[in-house]
Amino acid sequence: MSRVGNAPISIPNGVKIEFDDESVVVSGPKGKLTQRRVEFVGFNQDGDVFSVSRDNDTRQVRANHGLMRSLVSNMVTGVTNGFSKKLEIRGVGYRASVSGSKLTMNLGYSHPIVFAIPSGVDIKVDKNTFLIVSGIDKQQVGQVAANIRSYRKPDHYKGKGVRYVDEYVRLKAGKTS
Repeated sequence: MSRVGNAPISIPNGVKIEFDDESVVVSGPKGKLTQRRVEFVGFNQDGDVFSVSRDNDTRQVRANHGLMRSLVSNMVTGVTNGFSKKLEIRGVGYRASVSGSKLTMNLGYSHPIVFAIPSGVDIKVDKNTFLIVSGIDKQQVGQVAANIRSYRKPDHYKGKGVRYVDEYVRLKAGKTS
């Protein structure tokens, strides 16, 4: 059984947590995040320690207890340090560039792919082939990185495509004659 929900969250200097019956609001030096509260889960704050409690021990409430604790912990980390995902583009002629709030990628198709960068997420391009997706919301950063990767997933024969920097793609052997 997981004990994630019982672990306390230490609140660093400059971070403020406000909660009521409906939501939790975490604000810090990088911004402000809001999360809806799940049923049968309560909050408690003693100085610089924040804890999450549950009302009963049913299976779903126990799962939601750990979920809310993880979400609040990620919100605290996001408003202090932020989150980032690094992507790499591999392939001859494959490249990316950012202009304003649009990411333009050439990924071997007959047309360039234009991706509208959502608010709250920042994308930087380094050497035309390395992308850094960063922001304060962990879920949003991961979703944007996954959406960019979905335009051209890594090919298992040549290794071309968009991949995470630490991702390993096992290459298959092609046809032999």
